[in-house]
Amino acid sequence: MNLWVAVIGMAGTVLAAAFAAKATRAASRATADATRAASLAQAEPNQRAADLAAFQAIRDDMQCEITEMRDETRSLKSLVRSFAWYVSELTSQMRSHGIEPPAPPDRVTEYNRTGV
Repeated sequence: MNLWVAVIGMAGTVLAAAFAAKATRAASRATADATRAASLAQAEPNQRAADLAAFQAIRDDMQCEITEMRDETRSLKSLVRSFAWYVSELTSQMRSHGIEPPAPPDRVTEYNRTGV
């Protein structure tokens, strides 16, 4: 009878050890998942701050480029107006001396007609 008790005790011990190992693995996985989730949750505000800083840098860069393009456009418009005035003066001088200037290009005629 003592032999049977010993065998049953050993089997119980083996089963208890197996269940304990399984529970330990499950607890370990749960702990790792919880740690990973906590890490992601903690990193989220930092990631948002980094994203915001990157977007602000991009916005500032784009604003600078837009400002430069506006300045360049203003400068080019001024240059075109100056050339238009200069050509008008030359055309006027040619006509005053009896010389008919050549016809302007189609694009210039279209602009003078439509303003675009």
